[in-house]
Amino acid sequence: MFLAILSVIIGLLLISFGFVLFFGAPFLPTLKLQINEALDMLDLKPGQTLLDLGCGDGRVLKAAADRGLLAVGYELNPVLVIVARLRTRRYRAKVKVLWGNYWHETWPPAEGIFGFILPKYMAKLHKIVIQYPHKPVKLASFAFSIPNTKPSRVSKGIYLYKY
Repeated sequence: MFLAILSVIIGLLLISFGFVLFFGAPFLPTLKLQINEALDMLDLKPGQTLLDLGCGDGRVLKAAADRGLLAVGYELNPVLVIVARLRTRRYRAKVKVLWGNYWHETWPPAEGIFGFILPKYMAKLHKIVIQYPHKPVKLASFAFSIPNTKPSRVSKGIYLYKY
């Protein structure tokens, strides 16, 4: 009985962490160095909003809230939604963690966007941000650049784009 329950739990975790590959990127925790660099490059002021696409365990949301920013994160993995909500629970007034697929949602107004998204989806992201009705907006992409688009700045694995 124990092995059957353990097998079901392991299976659910594999499904939760694996199926997101079809929509963006796997969960890989963003390191503090890259989080700080992205937030520095976005140069948002306290009270402005950061949108985190695929917020994972919520560490970018927490860092943004520590800087006085409002932060909204989308996450498809239900396990990570719970982790992110727990990690950011003391910032409830500043942070929202939404369970959903950011490709199919209407994004709230934000001055900055952060994402770790696989290269095959970067052109799609670019098209969406171009059509994003809340301008100006800056996009900080960790690890991957937008094809055929020159970033405003590149530093420590972060690509900054201004729209």
